[in-house]
Amino acid sequence: MKYDIIVLGSGPGGYVTAIRASQLGFKVAVVEKESLGGICLNWGCIPTKALLKSAQVFDYLKHASDYGLVVKEFDKDFNAVVKRSRDVAEGMSKGVQFLMKKIRLMLSLVLEN
Repeated sequence: MKYDIIVLGSGPGGYVTAIRASQLGFKVAVVEKESLGGICLNWGCIPTKALLKSAQVFDYLKHASDYGLVVKEFDKDFNAVVKRSRDVAEGMSKGVQFLMKKIRLMLSLVLEN
């Protein structure tokens, strides 16, 4: 197959570029080593922000009285915190996949040997 543009990586820069190029009429292929969304969405920025949000909510609970609230009992479940982080990343990756399918982008996965 012949393409006008080949985008290396489907991170935030790559998938946005591929979508816009496709909207402009170019035949586009995206080459991704692993999961759609790249490192940022799947393992870096997004999961980390989800973990930080859980820590922030826990801190709010510890200081509920500062807000005029009474919270008698609360605890943490690290497995659930990590699961939520992974679920957030997975949901966003599926969102990128939906966008790719919607505009019929050609997607090539290049896996490590």
